Amino acid sequence: MIEHHRRRLSASAALLLLCCCCWASTAAGAELADKLRDDTELSQSTAKTFRRIMPVRFYSLLEQNPVANSTLSLRSCTIFVPTNEAFQRHRGSTHVLYHIITVALSKDQLPKTVSSDMDGNPPLYITKNRNGDVYVNNARIIPSLTVELTNREGKRQVMHIIDEVLEPLTTLPTAKPDAITNPDAYQFLQQADLLNIGDNRVRTYRSQVALMKKETIYSAPGTHTFLLPVDEGFKLSTRSSLVDAKVIDGHVIPNTVIFTAASQHDEPKTSAAFEDLLKVTVSFFKQKDGKMYVKSNTIIGDAKHPQGVVLAEIVKANIPVRNGVVHLIHRPLMIIDTTVTQFLQFLNDNENGALRKFYEVIMDNGGAVLDDINNLAEVTILAPSNDAWNASSINNIVRDRKKMSEILNMHIIKERLNVEKIRQKNANMIAQVPTVNNRTFLYFNVRGEGSDAVITVEGGGVNATVVQADVAQTNGFVHIIDRVLGVPHTTVLGKLESDPMMSDTYKMGHFSNFNDQLNNTQRRYTFFVPRDKGWQKTELDYPSAHKKLFMRDFAYHSKAILERHLVIADRVFTIKDLAQMSLVSDTVLLPTFRDSLKIKVEEEAGHLHDEYASHEWTGYVIIWNYKKINVYRPDVECTNGIIHVIDYPLLEEKDIVVSGGSYLTESSICIMLANLIMITVAKFLN
Repeated sequence: MIEHHRRRLSASAALLLLCCCCWASTAAGAELADKLRDDTELSQSTAKTFRRIMPVRFYSLLEQNPVANSTLSLRSCTIFVPTNEAFQRHRGSTHVLYHIITVALSKDQLPKTVSSDMDGNPPLYITKNRNGDVYVNNARIIPSLTVELTNREGKRQVMHIIDEVLEPLTTLPTAKPDAITNPDAYQFLQQADLLNIGDNRVRTYRSQVALMKKETIYSAPGTHTFLLPVDEGFKLSTRSSLVDAKVIDGHVIPNTVIFTAASQHDEPKTSAAFEDLLKVTVSFFKQKDGKMYVKSNTIIGDAKHPQGVVLAEIVKANIPVRNGVVHLIHRPLMIIDTTVTQFLQFLNDNENGALRKFYEVIMDNGGAVLDDINNLAEVTILAPSNDAWNASSINNIVRDRKKMSEILNMHIIKERLNVEKIRQKNANMIAQVPTVNNRTFLYFNVRGEGSDAVITVEGGGVNATVVQADVAQTNGFVHIIDRVLGVPHTTVLGKLESDPMMSDTYKMGHFSNFNDQLNNTQRRYTFFVPRDKGWQKTELDYPSAHKKLFMRDFAYHSKAILERHLVIADRVFTIKDLAQMSLVSDTVLLPTFRDSLKIKVEEEAGHLHDEYASHEWTGYVIIWNYKKINVYRPDVECTNGIIHVIDYPLLEEKDIVVSGGSYLTESSICIMLANLIMITVAKFLN
């Protein structure tokens, strides 16, 4: 045990001497580095770890700073040391004293705010997230590399290794020395032209804050998050006039400091504009390309502040001030003053815009789709994210203008459709909504409530998740989705397994082993799949038969019935193909596994299948055995076939009932076969 403590002390002492370089000259520091490298009491892996994470640049900065040397020699302190990787990413100067506080604190002892040793003692903000990680401003503490020891004066000292260089707010070189020291958010707003924040300016927003007399919300003591739109976001001449007192409140998250790396993404926070008649939340989220965005969601609006989500890219993040943190954003929140077309065009102007690739595909296809969107009085767009366009299956069709035009139109709805309206449509069933082509429909499903809600949309055989809903525009909404609709990426089996409307058919096919064939990519299937509500209708029509269909003992019958629904050929049959074939011949004969399927397909005018829809449509019906069955979702494309979702199965009660009203089960069939074999053998022997 004594030897163990001796080794720990040796490692700690060597490490402190190595990283601080404050008790000796440069030559001594080099000797100490050699001592660490040659110290046989340290394990080889530990020595390698220390050498890897201790940046020589930081030792040099510590050594050259007399205040840091004095603190480390004489006082208790905590020092936050960035890794080599952090220095490699860092651009600009490093302020050593901003990495030191004059009290020794372990990770668990760190309070929400501590004062740094830099001139003016600007604060460092400590965040502890749900995963147990601890952040200093935007830098994460690497817990396994924390070192604690006592210096020669008997003072306790702690060193935390962090994954990012800490950046204080500083003035431009042209500003007078000490002109601004440790400013609050209001002083930042007033003196922004003198601060080191790049080319960003906030003059327009500053003028509106003064005009609305909202200075106190930015000078309020405490720990808050401030979102400041830059001048670039006020290109529209009328936009600044829309920044009223409530909009300014919507740019402040009170009593909470949010740094981007430490933030819980997509977790709504209450803004200062949250009262009885106006409720606005703010949340952060990150694109897969690393870009950070902030969004306001006006949950309850009024005449001046409509409901909906407004997105803004963070152009400069994590600027610490005395009363919290400032993030500069590319446009104001809450203000809805652009059309859907303008929104898409603006995102394209930014090379890292969230929907840049969607816009590029539209323009590469001739731009006609954008003109169509612009001509609609009300419109909702399902816009695939930039990452969605990276799927390999899209590369094969992106140059096919006709096909791409059909795919793009599948993402456009001729009405204002936000999540609340989708939820109303989804109250009792999956919501069916027509696209700009009334013969093509999208199918929405909502699971969960509030911020936990998951919204999916199916179109052309592709099931996509809405990753950002209700981005509001003056003439409609944009919902960002994670896949391109109409470009299939799964087999018939994969679609059957994942689609909530087809779960009963999947279950029946699973226990009867019917599904085993549906992953075969060497075949082409046309599958008439009864939706779940269709099977539920059979329970009313044939209650006893319905019960048997979902029992394992009757798997033989279930499989036989499903085989009737599955056409196997060297091609697939779209619903339009079948309708045209029905015009030529009164009955269409399609090959199935056991026999053939005789049907007729006709177009028929009617209404959508849910009570909230007012759109008339021209749909299709299947005529089978004198029964007329609606085609609920035609042409669900898969990589090895196509699915037509129908309102009722191709089923009659006699499919299960045999003579005398008895039912054949798998076991009874086996017994009958065994008896038949025994009788045959007995006759042969006689």
